[in-house]
Amino acid sequence: MAQFTYRAANDAGAISKGQVEALNELDLEAQLKNLGLQLVSAKALSARKGNVQKMARRDVIDFLFQLEMLARAGVPLLSCLGDMRDEADSATGRELAAGLYEKIEAGSTFSEAIASFPGIFSPTVTSLIRAGELTGQLPDVLKEIVRSLKWQDELAATTKKLLIYPSFMIVVISGVVFFLMVYLVPQLVTFIASMGKTLPFHTRLLIAVSDVFVRFWWIILSTPPILIAIVSAAAAVNPKIRFKLHQMQLDLPYLGPILKKLILARFADTFALMYKTGIPLIDGLTYCLDVSENLVIKQAIRQARDRVLTGTSLSESFALEQLFPSLVIRMLKVGESTGALDTSLANISYFYSRDIDESVAKAQAMVEPALTVTMGVILGWIMVSVLGPIYDTISTIKV
Repeated sequence: MAQFTYRAANDAGAISKGQVEALNELDLEAQLKNLGLQLVSAKALSARKGNVQKMARRDVIDFLFQLEMLARAGVPLLSCLGDMRDEADSATGRELAAGLYEKIEAGSTFSEAIASFPGIFSPTVTSLIRAGELTGQLPDVLKEIVRSLKWQDELAATTKKLLIYPSFMIVVISGVVFFLMVYLVPQLVTFIASMGKTLPFHTRLLIAVSDVFVRFWWIILSTPPILIAIVSAAAAVNPKIRFKLHQMQLDLPYLGPILKKLILARFADTFALMYKTGIPLIDGLTYCLDVSENLVIKQAIRQARDRVLTGTSLSESFALEQLFPSLVIRMLKVGESTGALDTSLANISYFYSRDIDESVAKAQAMVEPALTVTMGVILGWIMVSVLGPIYDTISTIKV
């Protein structure tokens, strides 16, 4: 956005001056036109980076949805973008529409203009829009992209739902334990020791653990972030370490299988969308490599694609990678034999979506009680270790 000073004339010819923020002179002219003024001259006072580089997924969905509605109504593309540039609710939406408008007006195709915003539109979206331009089915392609992005947003929400409660409980449990060991238990140790009785093993163990927390609390607090930083730095420079970490993610109890299903669901949905829009099979598999950030699954997809290049069927290629369960492989075989591969891939996406919802519900049903029990065991151990000796002493007092 830039700050402009302007001179404008109304219908009567009267000149007025002012200052306003706009994307560019075209945007400034459109704003003044809405006020019944005709731009005479303008000067930019200050500017910031013109092209928006990041945009929330839901804003992208809204942007593409509006564009699809206007395009389906028969409005020319430049007019669609011009209307959205002038009327978009968010500043980022206006910047994006203005940027696309300028590039298309300068001679770029819509897919080329989209490709100039890699921080907003993935290569997969760019390829789909290019296919929509070539086939003349741009509104239908935009509709499918919006549907896919909405579905991915729901998957992301499901993942957050799965992780938020365990993360919160782990933080709470860690904070409670740290407080008890560093502050509360040391205050009770002196009183317990003054009783002069032989302390049971679990009480001595509690005192020893508390002493470790008191002496080395700074090591306990600093070790996790240091380890995370070291592992992250090592993974950034060593692909083998990064690959091993991604393998460990998939091997996590309960969470690993759900993560794998999330990735494969996105892959199946994106691959189905690309195949449906007429993108060749090999190109679709190549673009789908970017869908998964997990190196293990990305390698499996790449190897399956290479087998397809040598003449192996799609279903057999994925069966050799053991990427999909047998039910999914059978669905791929049916899709290949009937020529309805996009339908089979859509069914795979539906299969995984339903399975993910059930898996998340089961994982939450197991994780929540487990964390609650863990908290109860820790508090119970501290209470028994502290109150046990006190109770034993009181019980020996003769009235």
